[in-house]
Amino acid sequence: MSGAPILSVRDLRVTFPTRQGPFEAVRGISFDLGRERLGVVGESGSGKSMTGRAILGLVRPPGRVTAARMELDGENILNLPERQMRSIRGNRISMVMQDPKFSLNPVMRVGDQIVEAYRLHAGGSRVEARAKAMEMLRAVRIRDPERVYDAYPHEVSGGMGQRIMIAMMLAPNPEVLIADEPTSALDVSVRSEVLRIMDDLVQDRGMGLIFISHDLHLVSQFCDRVLIMYAGRVVETLTASRLHEARHPYTRGLLSSLPQLYAPVDRLPVLDRKPEWRDGAIIEDSMIEAFPGGIR
Repeated sequence: MSGAPILSVRDLRVTFPTRQGPFEAVRGISFDLGRERLGVVGESGSGKSMTGRAILGLVRPPGRVTAARMELDGENILNLPERQMRSIRGNRISMVMQDPKFSLNPVMRVGDQIVEAYRLHAGGSRVEARAKAMEMLRAVRIRDPERVYDAYPHEVSGGMGQRIMIAMMLAPNPEVLIADEPTSALDVSVRSEVLRIMDDLVQDRGMGLIFISHDLHLVSQFCDRVLIMYAGRVVETLTASRLHEARHPYTRGLLSSLPQLYAPVDRLPVLDRKPEWRDGAIIEDSMIEAFPGGIR
């Protein structure tokens, strides 16, 4: 990453009260996001999605979000009033959820949903919003945008639904896109196409992308940098292309547990977790200084 960061987060924490006392779902996350593809990987429950929701102000009481700093283009966005947060959410920071079937309204036509989302954030007439919706459907490489515009969500495939969600989230031209497992429900060929679409849009628009995923191989090929999360905190940061050189035993364990097509084994190793991983030092990539706004 070069230049000033778009999004800057320091010591982000998300806490929920329980009968056993406060539970920290996210524990001291710090990172800067430039005009790049930042991967966030880890097991289920490691705090990946909660980090994205906290940035968007989607953690509801009794959950509590605190941070030393959370800034978008130098402006504080931490715990803003809901009215102010709505002007940022979707407009300047958008989030693509994991499964479009749970994000699209099943009783509204696809085009009406994109128009509604666009007018909510950008205003304008319905005619202008329809033109923008058609433009975005073409941008995500939907071949027959007129037909899809008038279709209901159940009439399109999973891959098409994911493209529609990307079109809806990108219509207001946000500065940051958070993609939460956007390809997990797609087959390999459709997944590759969706990734190409996201990559092209990020490159063309100069956006920052936070790509949340379980797939280490995918992140190493698609992203620029990677944060490895365990038990609510970052345990290692490194350049995506050097993910195979990871030094933290947790990251090494995740890599070892992946099946290898050209090195089959009878049984994959089981990750042997250590208590010291929860609060141990963060391992940073030796090349992190090449990214002036990188993890500190």
